[in-house]
Amino acid sequence: MLTKGKPNRGDDSPEGLALAALAWMATDDERLFPFLNATGVTPDTLRASAQDPGFLAGILDHVMGDEATLLACAEALDVKPERIAAAWRKLGPPEFDDGM
Repeated sequence: MLTKGKPNRGDDSPEGLALAALAWMATDDERLFPFLNATGVTPDTLRASAQDPGFLAGILDHVMGDEATLLACAEALDVKPERIAAAWRKLGPPEFDDGM
């Protein structure tokens, strides 16, 4: 079960950071429900979805999609926004290389 408060900082991996961002979103319905609506995930399927690497990338994609959200998340998690961006790039699909 997700709880309110600062997430556990024990996992510094991109996946751990994505889960911490999800836990942060879960502390406020006004942050969580737009994310759930955008992904089609329900509160009942959230835990199972959190095991999917693509879903973890989607969490950070959602956070990165709005500067105010990114800054609020970084502050709440006590990390620099650049760390969230780096985790987002690592979890996301590889960049397109057109061979030029």
